[in-house]
Amino acid sequence: MTDQSNPLKILFYVQHLLGIGHLKRTATLARNMMRTGFDVTVVSGGHEIDVDLGGARLIQLPATRATDLYFKVLVDEEGQQIDDEWRQKRANMLLDIYHEQKPDILITELFPFGRRQMRFELLPMLEAASKDSPRPLIISSVRDILVAQKKPGRNDEMLGLVETYFDYVMVHGDPELISLDKTFPHTERIRDKIFYTGYVVDHTGVKGGPEAPGAGEVIVSSGGGAVGTNLLKSAMKARTLSSAKDLTWRMMVGATVETEIFDELAALAPDGVIVQRARPDFTTLLMNCALSISQGGYNTVMETLHAKCRAVIVPYAGGLETEQTLRARLLAEKGVLQIADEEGLTPEILAAKVDDALNGPPARAEIDVNGGAKTIELLQKWTDKGI
Repeated sequence: MTDQSNPLKILFYVQHLLGIGHLKRTATLARNMMRTGFDVTVVSGGHEIDVDLGGARLIQLPATRATDLYFKVLVDEEGQQIDDEWRQKRANMLLDIYHEQKPDILITELFPFGRRQMRFELLPMLEAASKDSPRPLIISSVRDILVAQKKPGRNDEMLGLVETYFDYVMVHGDPELISLDKTFPHTERIRDKIFYTGYVVDHTGVKGGPEAPGAGEVIVSSGGGAVGTNLLKSAMKARTLSSAKDLTWRMMVGATVETEIFDELAALAPDGVIVQRARPDFTTLLMNCALSISQGGYNTVMETLHAKCRAVIVPYAGGLETEQTLRARLLAEKGVLQIADEEGLTPEILAAKVDDALNGPPARAEIDVNGGAKTIELLQKWTDKGI
């Protein structure tokens, strides 16, 4: 445990632009940090979402989000494209937050391995932190798989930023499944800074009896973004074509999906299909369901493995995304889940995958899912606090 009378202060920056997976992983880590006695402040730059931070402070910056799958255009809370004045205002706010908090540990989620669009505010903060006295520990918190870089020089840029500003890179993955060098070619250059934590998983799900939430159901989820509507519509039609046609199918609509789309899905739902917004007890639904159908995001896939439920994964492959498909394929090779490609997905194809999953083994894999605890161990080690 950390010293409760003088807890170390953590400033944790996160920016979600499309879905909310990055914020969810940050929230899980923040809860672990708070339970251990750290004093945590989460600074979020995405649109405000209700997440459990375990008592950590939340400072909400003026929000921005992406308008397309390529993250080229960012807009503010009114839907107006952000400009240099907006950027300067937010950069000044973030710098003020840093100076007010005076953290012992500064963590940037994904950056510099992603969120390049936010350099306008992150680089001034990192520059200030690197020159501060006492200087905080500066850490990058990054998922297992990076998006493949198509532009020359981008990987060199990431390497330069790590070498210039960062003490450590916490990779929230298991090298037995995939190591960082598979998606970041300069890994060897920063080998001494890289530490694997295992996968960060929300362990709050509760296994219950036949009356438990989600018991015996097919849970269909499209993550926290707005990109899974086709999956939900295909699942509704797949139900009657599958061997699970007599089960209740529960469609979980992402928190950021527009009301018009939610209403359209609700109107399409036949008997036996429930349409509702994403729920805070999602992990409990997974613990008790007959089958999970979902996209291939980091959080949902690892929560599915932790719940040991049967699963069909439809990896999101829009825009520049490659990580969901790669992760799902690696797990499918281990025989723990079924994959249906997003492109060309039909109710018939999905129904066949549902039958394959129901006739196969539950989603079990010998993968390290204790990333929350290992993250704390590393922080305590690096700050010489012991355990």
